[in-house]
Amino acid sequence: MNASPTAAPHAAPAVTAPHGYGRTRRLLLGRPGDPRWARPALWAVLVLAAVLHTWALGANGYANEYYAAAVYSGTRSWTAFFFGALDAGSFITVDKPPLALWVMGLSARIFGFGTWSMLLPQAAAGVASVAVLHSAVRRSLAGAAGHAAALVAALVMTLTPITVAIDRDNNPDTVLVLLLVAAAWFCLAAVRDGRTRTLVVAAVLVGLAFNAKMLQAYLVVPAFALTYLYAAPGAFLRRVGRLLAAGAALAVSSAWWMVVVDLWPEGSRPYIGGSTDNTVWDLVIGYNGLGRIFGGERGGFGQGGPSGGGRGGFGGPGGWGGEAGAGRLFNDVLAGQISWLIPFAVIALVAGLVLTTRRFSPGVPAPGAGTVTGSRPGRRSVPRAALLLWGGWLLVHYAVFSFSTGTFHPYYTTAMAPAIAALTGLGGVLMWRARRASRVWGCVLAASVAVTGVWSFAVLRRTPEFVPWLPWAVAGTTAAAVLGIAAAAFGARRVAAAGLTAGVLAVLAGPAAYAVTPLGSRVNGTNPTAGPVTGRGAGFPGGPGGGFRGGFPEGPGQRTGDRPEGRYGGPSASGVPGGPGFGGGPGGRVDEAMTAFLERNQGGATWLVAVASAQSASSLILSTGRPVIAMGGFTGGDPAMTVAELQEYAADGRLKYVLLGGEGPRGGSSEVTAWVTANGTPVAASEYGGADGEASLYRLN
Repeated sequence: MNASPTAAPHAAPAVTAPHGYGRTRRLLLGRPGDPRWARPALWAVLVLAAVLHTWALGANGYANEYYAAAVYSGTRSWTAFFFGALDAGSFITVDKPPLALWVMGLSARIFGFGTWSMLLPQAAAGVASVAVLHSAVRRSLAGAAGHAAALVAALVMTLTPITVAIDRDNNPDTVLVLLLVAAAWFCLAAVRDGRTRTLVVAAVLVGLAFNAKMLQAYLVVPAFALTYLYAAPGAFLRRVGRLLAAGAALAVSSAWWMVVVDLWPEGSRPYIGGSTDNTVWDLVIGYNGLGRIFGGERGGFGQGGPSGGGRGGFGGPGGWGGEAGAGRLFNDVLAGQISWLIPFAVIALVAGLVLTTRRFSPGVPAPGAGTVTGSRPGRRSVPRAALLLWGGWLLVHYAVFSFSTGTFHPYYTTAMAPAIAALTGLGGVLMWRARRASRVWGCVLAASVAVTGVWSFAVLRRTPEFVPWLPWAVAGTTAAAVLGIAAAAFGARRVAAAGLTAGVLAVLAGPAAYAVTPLGSRVNGTNPTAGPVTGRGAGFPGGPGGGFRGGFPEGPGQRTGDRPEGRYGGPSASGVPGGPGFGGGPGGRVDEAMTAFLERNQGGATWLVAVASAQSASSLILSTGRPVIAMGGFTGGDPAMTVAELQEYAADGRLKYVLLGGEGPRGGSSEVTAWVTANGTPVAASEYGGADGEASLYRLN
């Protein structure tokens, strides 16, 4: 029986490496038998990714000062390091598990705390994600087709605007994505080889990702589990048993830190920031779990936090990502960050599944790759398994991100980039190869490019002042690509290469233009985005791509030297403009004079001062290098400080000053405010040369 004309030929005989073909040559030029262009092209993409992630990185200062303060505190105290405490005195943790902080903290301990030591590991993780994705996609198709698909996938991920923006920041999403892409690599390897240990490694990596950003890591689990159950070799019950073993590994690798912390005596560890009852379990289920999906009033149910929105936050309904609904990812805020290639990826997924469903003769591989050992040809082919995994990844993320009514930030969507990139590469190459057998697939590919080009034109026209000629260039290139690809499908092979090149340019020009914008401005640490300001902004001055400023590049307690305003001047931590000093956000403002007074009078106290929220505390920690208590967590709403605890700190001299003002501690901490005002001594502004204002500094007796 003749094989389908779309099927790839049988695997070529092994190529023997020439004498002297060493590891260095293999690293630079690829393995023997690889296309000559493959490895140099990969290196070019990785260099591009490195440039996008590191160019002018030092200008980003402390990026998100909330996490920067925790990284710095972890360099001063191993206790603060382990728990992810905001301050070196370990009063309260940040509202995420600490794995990403550990990565940056270890770098800061080795090289000294600063912008580069903190942000370079993030940039390196972003580049590593591109490399791992390339490897995963390359192994899903055989021969030159695999290398082509992997190269396209790596390039798409490199040029995803929101990925460039977040990889230049210190939020945990960069580490999350690296771990999940690595988990996908091992899951696909387990589908190919059927080994339990390979699947367990994938589960452990997802568990580590859980310790970077909790339940968001689990969004890939349905795709991984269903793909393995469907496509892996072996009997059904054996596959189920392997999944159960992987599930056990996932539970252990996810829960170990949570269990240790929740079993730790509360009196000898920091309060769990973002929780309502001082447990990590509440943080998982509430603030970083169901609250992100359903919204609400407490513990992340719409509360602010460094990625906040809703009550106590700054993003309004739906956070900073716009209103929930099927079109959220295509709105004015998010379209330019992630949506460029979603239409192409969806078409590529459907087309790829159709192509890999065809029945082939026994022993004949599916298009571009062999079949899984012990499975039926075509039905459970390696490419089909890869398409199912990446497609499931994309669909689950789309559903959760689109319809979540709790806190939502544009940079969350960076987790969709690997799936979009992989589907673009795999489906695009499969359609391109299939055009030789049927004109239909050439037309489908041309239509995919056309839809993507039209959408790119629409997104670019939303901001006509941003590179005004680009939408028209995209339109022209798209037209040329569609004509070239369609002509190639009808036998005009001479224009095939030109049509394909024009197609790549048409679909990547828009995201590439957005992707380079973070290189020219300081990162918006709390809400990093790329491209021009669009829509309703981001809830803070600057909006998407705007000028939300972080701290200074110098380390804590260092003077800026050539800055006329000294170490206390410049923009506030919360992005609130207005003279020298630090934005207090909820909880008042600490100006230069007050900060100097507190430093002079701290004495042997553990903490410099107690303030209402982490927005004030993180700024003070980074400027002075001294521990500061954030009594109410990020927004001032956590019931972390109690009257009894405050009395204890005052009695043993660990805390001398409390700053009230602004919104002040809310909810259960109102008793703290009443106790301070009743038992503390107000410090007159004249004592430190400050100006009268809303903030009220109290000395504890």
